[in-house]
Amino acid sequence: MKDEKRKSSGCNVTTTGNEDPFCKIMDKAGSSGHFQRMYNGIFILGLSCFGAMIYMNIILALNVPEHWCNVPGREKTNLTLNEWRDLTLPREMDNRKVETFSKCKMYDRNFTDINVTDISSDFDASGFGVKECPYGYSYDKTWYERTIPTQENWVCDKDLYVTNTFVVSRVTEVIGSFVLGQMGDTFGRRVVYYISVILATIGRSFSIFSTSSFTMFLITSSLVALTVNSLFQSPLIVGMEISGEDDRTNIAMYQSFGWSIGTTLMPLLFWWLRDWVPFMWLTTLPTALVLVFYKYVIESPRWLISKRRYAEALVQFKTIAHFNGRTFTITEKELAELYGNLDEEKVFGVASLFSGWRIAKNTMIMGFSWCVVAVSYFTLVLFSSRMGGNPFLNFLLQSVVEIPAYIVGKYLGDKYGRRLTNSMSFLICFVSCIPVVMFAQKPQYEHITTIIAAFIKFLNAVTFFLVSLQAMEIYPTCLRQTGIALGTILCNAIGILAPYLVHLGTKYDIRYPYFILGAIFLIGGCSGLFLPETLHNKLPDSLEEAKSFGKNQKFFSLPKPHQPNSEELSATEKLNQPKFVP
Repeated sequence: MKDEKRKSSGCNVTTTGNEDPFCKIMDKAGSSGHFQRMYNGIFILGLSCFGAMIYMNIILALNVPEHWCNVPGREKTNLTLNEWRDLTLPREMDNRKVETFSKCKMYDRNFTDINVTDISSDFDASGFGVKECPYGYSYDKTWYERTIPTQENWVCDKDLYVTNTFVVSRVTEVIGSFVLGQMGDTFGRRVVYYISVILATIGRSFSIFSTSSFTMFLITSSLVALTVNSLFQSPLIVGMEISGEDDRTNIAMYQSFGWSIGTTLMPLLFWWLRDWVPFMWLTTLPTALVLVFYKYVIESPRWLISKRRYAEALVQFKTIAHFNGRTFTITEKELAELYGNLDEEKVFGVASLFSGWRIAKNTMIMGFSWCVVAVSYFTLVLFSSRMGGNPFLNFLLQSVVEIPAYIVGKYLGDKYGRRLTNSMSFLICFVSCIPVVMFAQKPQYEHITTIIAAFIKFLNAVTFFLVSLQAMEIYPTCLRQTGIALGTILCNAIGILAPYLVHLGTKYDIRYPYFILGAIFLIGGCSGLFLPETLHNKLPDSLEEAKSFGKNQKFFSLPKPHQPNSEELSATEKLNQPKFVP
């Protein structure tokens, strides 16, 4: 009978024997009802799907297909394209150390003056020297009818335009994560949500019109990067904070699935449309559609309580209870009495995350874990479209593998803990980079390296899921969005390297990115073992709780649900007594 009472409350006794008082209040409004299902479906699953598209569509739109100098004169001959290129273009080594036609140079000769009868198998133009492409460029249209670089000729002397776009976006993500992360913990999650949705939609829409000016394109693209992290974070944090402990991994799954659905749909849409402009509109405007669901946009009552704004918290509780078909009768006075014995903590933003050894250690390791995930994720995604074969299938394969990865991550994370699963995934990624380095330069093994790269992406998705979950569970309520924002700041700061890694692999040696990724996977796997286990533990609400979080955990142990003794069961029964009787 005691176990039934404890289970029916929806509030789990954790490994420390503590029970979350907020959870008892949340149960009266409904911690797993119609409102939560609607919120998770719209703002976590749906918005993540649309947000992934508005965030990642620029990657496909900036793809650079095979290109070469446009050399006039072929129309006067009966030569095939390859024969004409062999006649007019010098040879160079590509990133696989294979000799191919030059992308940016042609022989210094006016080929329009060549008489067809003068062209024979032994015709040699190499003695004329080489020059840059004076007549523009020709592009391989096998996969794309038009991308931004083919429209604006962002190749050769402008080939860093694409790389710099991604770099500037990473920089503005750092700024946006810091500013909006602080705002989320200072002014609330709801205001940050509205800012993010509106600015992201406006920024991406305006960028479609501004490609003729690279400066304006950078500015408008930066609006998306500025707000995109909080676009995902704010709804996810609210969803976590209004749900029970058992639902945490499910909520993280909703967002992960939404992300994967969005990134899976994108290459299919571009493959169908073949033109970047309609593709960008089709993957940008849906984000604004979530604004029609304004009545479900609530402020986190948990955050409001942490700020002692009890009257506003009651409004949110009653909204949730209304949609869940519950009657919520707790008064502001009763709520204040319940939390009245807790002194309001003074927090100082990011500085508070380093106010004690344990929380500082957790913050630094979490930050580095985010860095490893971000650099590897964006390097693999950006590099996928620059590998051989169908760029859409390469991108699609790396997106599709994320869906089973999240299922595996959830299962292993709930069974063996977040800490061990995350670290092992990093270490297996390190091992998997070795055969890629061995075979990447050999074209006959291209399919093998593509499959291994997809497997690394699979493991990367497992770690992405678990790192996101760990971040939600390690930081206290009063600093949750700030802590996650700090991780995002660090990962985007180091993520600036990703476009340059891709540039190295594309222009110089295809193996270079995997050398570097293997090293950071190894470091990330080892350092992640020193994080506390969050499975079966209550979300810390105060800074003091976060400072001692994981203090009594054994290093070589697997998490198990806490089995309360008779005294704890008695205390739980008292907590379950209807202190607030409807």
